[in-house]
Amino acid sequence: MNDVQCELCPKMCLIKPGQSGECRVRINIDGVLRTVVYGYPCSINIDPIEKKPLFHFLPGSMILSVATVGCNLHCKNCQNWEISQANPEDENISAYFVPPERLVSLTKRNNCPSLAYTYTDPIVYYEYTYDTAKLARSAGIRNVLVTAGYINEQPWTELLKHVDAANIDLKAISDDFYRRICSGTLKPVQNALILAKASGILVEVTNLIIPTLNDKPEQIRELARWLKVNLGGETPLHFSGFYPRYKMRNLPPTSLKTLEMARQIAMGEGLDYVYIGNLRSKQGQNTYCPDCKVLRKESQGLLIERSGYTILKNRLKDGCCPDCGKEIYGVWK
Repeated sequence: MNDVQCELCPKMCLIKPGQSGECRVRINIDGVLRTVVYGYPCSINIDPIEKKPLFHFLPGSMILSVATVGCNLHCKNCQNWEISQANPEDENISAYFVPPERLVSLTKRNNCPSLAYTYTDPIVYYEYTYDTAKLARSAGIRNVLVTAGYINEQPWTELLKHVDAANIDLKAISDDFYRRICSGTLKPVQNALILAKASGILVEVTNLIIPTLNDKPEQIRELARWLKVNLGGETPLHFSGFYPRYKMRNLPPTSLKTLEMARQIAMGEGLDYVYIGNLRSKQGQNTYCPDCKVLRKESQGLLIERSGYTILKNRLKDGCCPDCGKEIYGVWK
């Protein structure tokens, strides 16, 4: 018996020799669990930090973004399914040898102040993320995770020691949703969110609203309330619009009206910074001071004005509102 158990994520895959876990990239080779994507990213790009999305972390800066194939969730609506659900040996996937040292060098050479582990999920290429993050931190580069947060407590706690910011998906506030749509469960994600915020890193949350599945006002209200109680009202929440993709092409795209409704509900539940992604919104991409009484009036109480991924105006002064002096949650320099 040379079966090995992976303890990285809540799926706790028991893997037979020559087989992989559900993520497809952690393989039992002669009784030893090995990652076969270490140092082999399939995607490297330079993005605006707002694309992650992170609105409260070095706004207007560029970030080097990296991913390997693989994911430990199998969301039916995945927008990056071509790489997240691919096998490492897939002939349609191009991967290049970029060890941590070279990745850090590329980040510095392109004058990016931070490095993002993104697109698929950095949890499945954990060792590559961990080693690169340590090197990047020592080189003065900040580390960002864009993740679904489906990970066990011990490896998550260790990784967070080398991370500066994270955008973590909270796909729904329903365990049934996670089981049916994502092949996962809710509780580990909630735990990962709480641990991340408690660790002191900057945390932003994304909720993709899918018509008929998690778009009811009571579902949105429950999610916003959970965030307020467990992460604090200062934690930014991004509502993103769904587009028909992968195994979920039968549903319509999310309307701007639904996203605006979700934003109003979340703000009504006491969340200070609520944003709309994927669709242009007159006010839904801007940052407003939550303490200014004129917050809801157009152009008043405005701190950061955005159009898509572009910063049009930034009125913050040393991370504070220039009108009332309130310190705004975020990393601004």
